[in-house]
Amino acid sequence: MKLVHKDIEKDNAGQVTLIPEEAEDMWHTYNLLQVGDSLRASTIRKVQTESSTGSVGSSRVRTTLTLCVETIDFDSQACQLRVKGTNIQENQYVKMGAYHTIELELNRKFTLAKKVWDSVVLDRIEQACDPAQKADVAAVVMQEGLANLVLVTPAMTLLRAKVEVTIPRKRKGSCTQHDKALERFYEAVMQGILRHFSFDVVKCILVASPGFVKDQFISYLFKEAVRQDCKILLENRSKFMVVHSSSGHKYSLKEVLCDPAVTARLSDTKAAGEVKAFEDFYKMLQQEPDRAFYGLAHVERASEALAVDILLISDKLFRHQDIATRSRYVRLVDNVKENGGNVRIFSSLHVSGDQLNQLSGVAAILRFPIADVSEAEEDSSSDED
Repeated sequence: MKLVHKDIEKDNAGQVTLIPEEAEDMWHTYNLLQVGDSLRASTIRKVQTESSTGSVGSSRVRTTLTLCVETIDFDSQACQLRVKGTNIQENQYVKMGAYHTIELELNRKFTLAKKVWDSVVLDRIEQACDPAQKADVAAVVMQEGLANLVLVTPAMTLLRAKVEVTIPRKRKGSCTQHDKALERFYEAVMQGILRHFSFDVVKCILVASPGFVKDQFISYLFKEAVRQDCKILLENRSKFMVVHSSSGHKYSLKEVLCDPAVTARLSDTKAAGEVKAFEDFYKMLQQEPDRAFYGLAHVERASEALAVDILLISDKLFRHQDIATRSRYVRLVDNVKENGGNVRIFSSLHVSGDQLNQLSGVAAILRFPIADVSEAEEDSSSDED
């Protein structure tokens, strides 16, 4: 998704102009739209014309309309989005108040105006427009003296950094120059990984090279991480995966991604992260039920007690037509973030999102146990008696 223009006032009213560039962007747009918003986009309208002789003909014309959104229809298989509403801006072909259905098209801009842009919607735009947000996979393709650090998104590969260090050959009887240069090279690659890869977003880091360079680098990386007490590398050790490539150039990435072991590991990495979070919730529910809450009232109570560590919430809830209900969910997300908790918004198109919807669409893993809400209510009622 490409953000063309953004104009949001202090009272959170305003408009944004976006260009959907791939099918996935239609899903993001579907989650941005709400009934009552105004949508301005290019569309085709069938217009009837009457000639001077009185004969009536019809023709299809392309025009730009501004609609007040009434119904939103998303086809998840074809990734097509149709928006129906009434025309709210004077047009030579369409009367004010007349109904029309716009089918949003790829690579054609649209302008969306809202009375209130809340934090969840703004995060969604940021996520859709920032390619690094979608880059679930990172890769370091290397050979002696050369390393390419890249982010792999669903649509493209972004070169984040290129590390080049001249490494002298081993001399007879002395390897010190070679070893020192190699260490400098590995250090530069390590710093590049820490600077350019966001471990919160990246679910897997592929380290690829010909020969033993990759293995030597990985052993150096974690030896240094222990020596420097670099917690971020040690905590994310499981995300590193060593694979073979024919060279250290960027084009070798294609063969790396075709490796069957890699494709099995990377199968929809964002979805895999959601599945793990949901499994953790179920484990907690079985082992420590006082640290696993679900249902809006229970989770809100836990949030008020600053107990929520991870909030699991379905994106379906943010499409609620009732503004008061929707703002209640937004408030919950904001509170959890303010209190240092993690928020995972599940896509209802994934299996894990579907399972979460069966559990009311909102659940939480808590930092510390809290007595069940219903039990607390029973205790207070018995005290009153």
